[in-house]
Amino acid sequence: MDDWKRLIRDVPDFPKPGILFRDITPLLGSPQALGEVVAAFAERYKSRGITRIVAIESRGFIFGAPLALHMGVGFSPVRKPGKLPAKTVSVTYDLEYGEGTLQMHEDAVTKVDRVLVIDDLLATGGTAEAAARLVTTCGASVAEFAFVIELDFLKGRGRLDKVAPVHSLIRY
Repeated sequence: MDDWKRLIRDVPDFPKPGILFRDITPLLGSPQALGEVVAAFAERYKSRGITRIVAIESRGFIFGAPLALHMGVGFSPVRKPGKLPAKTVSVTYDLEYGEGTLQMHEDAVTKVDRVLVIDDLLATGGTAEAAARLVTTCGASVAEFAFVIELDFLKGRGRLDKVAPVHSLIRY
């Protein structure tokens, strides 16, 4: 994990002054590191009865799709409004400055699915919590949340632990 952490670039004042952005693109540029990250998740979840990976737009797709393929389970995207072609369910949630909306196809998960919700980064937990609401609205259960990076100081884990356990590979 220390090798992975060294591949994450700090970008000060992005996307606005005072924010330290954790950039995963150098990690993605290393086939070895990307493969190790996916393998680490696969090892953790291989015996947990996961039947579906639900990934959050857009960087969650980078990890969710290969993980689903590796595990032999289905993949379902959670996207911003207007990006999915079939009938969707929606959830609106609070952001730091305003509101956000996420959508998922209404048939993306079923009542028998045990879902892993995955994204690249856990900050305040609002987006992941909204994705979990979509999953449960469709009748499935959230088995766990998975993140490559967790920003501990923003306390998103506390918010999500009320829904399902949280697992992060790298914590700051």
